[in-house]
Amino acid sequence: MKRLLFILIAILPLLHSHAQTADQQKAWTDYMTPGKVHQTLAKSDGTWNYELTFWMSPGTAPIISNGTTENKMVLGGRYQESVHKSNMGGMEFEGHGLLGYDNAKHTFQNTWVDNMGTGTMLMEGKWDDASKSITLIGKGYDPMSGKDIKMKEIIKIIDDNHHLVEMYTLTDGKEFKSMEIKLTRKM
Repeated sequence: MKRLLFILIAILPLLHSHAQTADQQKAWTDYMTPGKVHQTLAKSDGTWNYELTFWMSPGTAPIISNGTTENKMVLGGRYQESVHKSNMGGMEFEGHGLLGYDNAKHTFQNTWVDNMGTGTMLMEGKWDDASKSITLIGKGYDPMSGKDIKMKEIIKIIDDNHHLVEMYTLTDGKEFKSMEIKLTRKM
């Protein structure tokens, strides 16, 4: 409780000094208020079953696993938290994603962490009406090469009950599909 009080005391003067005019207050309100895009994200809340296909590198045999995803809007409907659980090759897997839409930048932002690493993957991208998908670009750490690698994630909304997620990585200057997740809403 003392920590929360300290944080509030520290941040209140900053908020006051940065939101003095009506225009500034409106800008802050517009930035912090969930909108139609956030409501659209909320339509994916619920429990999903998935089939994941993963390729370690081009030309290798895929690893296939099944699992569940639980999506829920958090922090007043501003972000969608996703918790993924499965068994991959005899290992319990758990991953957490946080997908949001930045009202000021007009972009989606996504973070990912899981129990098969200690880093955070950060991605950002736009919605495409024609393909009904979000294409996110970012990078993640590859422990085998010891370097960050460029990544692309495409989240395609097939319909209200079916989504497809594709992950691409850049290896040796070439992009290859490293993962595909077929999600079906649990009824």
